[in-house]
Amino acid sequence: MKIDIVIGANFGDEGKGLITDFYAAQSGKKALVVRHNSSAQAGHTVTLKDGTRHVFGHIGAGSFTGAATYLSKFYICNPLLFAKEYAQLTKLCSVPDIYVDRRCMITTPYDIIINQIIEDHRGDKRHGSCGVGFGETIERNLHPAFSLTVADLHDLPSFLGKLTSIRHEWLPKRLIALGVHKLSPEWIERIESDDLLEDFIDKTGFMLRTVKQTSGLPLNGFSHLVFEGAQGLMLDQDHVYFPHVTRSYTGIQNAFSVLDEAGLGRSPVSKANVTYVTRSYLTRHGAGPLPFELEKKPYDGIVDMTNIKNDYQGHLRYGWLDMDMLAQTIQKDQALLPQGMQAEFGLAVTCVDQIEGMAGFVQDGKIYHASPQEFLDRLYTATDASFRHASFGPTRQDVRFIQPSWNLRASTS
Repeated sequence: MKIDIVIGANFGDEGKGLITDFYAAQSGKKALVVRHNSSAQAGHTVTLKDGTRHVFGHIGAGSFTGAATYLSKFYICNPLLFAKEYAQLTKLCSVPDIYVDRRCMITTPYDIIINQIIEDHRGDKRHGSCGVGFGETIERNLHPAFSLTVADLHDLPSFLGKLTSIRHEWLPKRLIALGVHKLSPEWIERIESDDLLEDFIDKTGFMLRTVKQTSGLPLNGFSHLVFEGAQGLMLDQDHVYFPHVTRSYTGIQNAFSVLDEAGLGRSPVSKANVTYVTRSYLTRHGAGPLPFELEKKPYDGIVDMTNIKNDYQGHLRYGWLDMDMLAQTIQKDQALLPQGMQAEFGLAVTCVDQIEGMAGFVQDGKIYHASPQEFLDRLYTATDASFRHASFGPTRQDVRFIQPSWNLRASTS
């Protein structure tokens, strides 16, 4: 079994969709893309050579290659977003099989409503939420009376009873606990909307009819696992930037937990390749610290069609890439490799083609500028990458394997 694990090394938006598509294409229908954290709010863009483009959320970013998807127990299903994405993707390709672990938690409209009310209530002290109920789903599921998983969806009376309890008991209780005691007429109307409830029930039924349910990693027929991480190491729930983080482990530990449960990863022949992904500059979408933040884009030619402004995260923010901080963050994640499991660690640098002239970066707390080739050489050395990739464009054909001694002009010819 070939195993690739793709991890974002910064604040998300590093190019994980591109690298996942690159690896999945090596095996096509024999590959299984595993989502091992987060939910559909983590959008991963894949662009094909003919210009076809999709932002993957619920469905694995290897789908254009024919790779199936497995939503592990660490993934949170959002039936509303699932139905929306599935309809979009069917216009672009034949959607491969989607496997869903029965233990996946379910996001309801009321988690989304709580999330948005609370983030609005925080004003200029927002945490940087996407506003789609991810963290609220986790909080609710800590309380057994209100928990909801894929396994709970088959008993319709019980499912409807849970939704009623969440709507009329959990929602007001949660809002009061967070300091919200009065709602606008617009929010009250939305909470009391039966159309909202019926639409969610309809979309949940569609998801159940569309996916294949499992109780663990499906292995039959697959020879290549591609773990598609979401968000980035600096958004990990245990990162020092709390509370401007996500309620998720964004590094390797969930991926290796899935492998261990499936009986993989501890054999001498089951070594995993872990690829940490970074842009050639730093980005952050949402509130929170951003070291060496810039007032504008570092390079005028940067175009980002995925990370558009929204009410809860604002504009995409930019900064210089701090090589020392990146190396320390990666090393901290590597230390989480479970005893007895084997891995080789590499680095993929995306958006190299967007560098204009000299590349800006930070080392030893100082801002430097160097040629793109020197920039990459320093970056691979700083992170001690065993294998090295760089992307000189938005498609899998633009990804190059970089030798320790290389020439930028030759690599892009």
